[in-house]
Amino acid sequence: MKEINITTLVRSVGYDELSADDRRLVDAAKDATKGSYAPYSQFKVGAAILLENGEIAVGANQENAAFPSGTCAERSACYHAGAVFPSTPFKKIAVAAFTNGDFQRLPISPCGACRQALLEYETLHKAPIEVILYGKEEIYILPSVASLLPLCFKEF
Repeated sequence: MKEINITTLVRSVGYDELSADDRRLVDAAKDATKGSYAPYSQFKVGAAILLENGEIAVGANQENAAFPSGTCAERSACYHAGAVFPSTPFKKIAVAAFTNGDFQRLPISPCGACRQALLEYETLHKAPIEVILYGKEEIYILPSVASLLPLCFKEF
């Protein structure tokens, strides 16, 4: 038997260490939490996607009493971007979560369904989408959505 060790590169940075463009994207994700509809969980998530053309598409989680009919912020943002800019590649996505009157201390990461949905856009455009996960104390940066899904199928 052979064992294979899978590792994922994650950079941990502070807000001041982000580039101006990355701060703008994180701020858009934080602002997008205001559009969240989370009457059941009170866990408001915002996502912002920077497109290759410079546009930013945002999304927020939307809950529904007919669980699981709602959708996460990441899918809300990527489907919005895909519908409005169907041929424009995604460059980066930033995600932020707000609960109990403040942003999360540490970053949260996308659920499995969101990871797979975002991976579809990496595959479609044959280019990695950088992932920025915001937390007040730390921000994690990953080189691609594929890095969140080890052993995923990808063609590029």
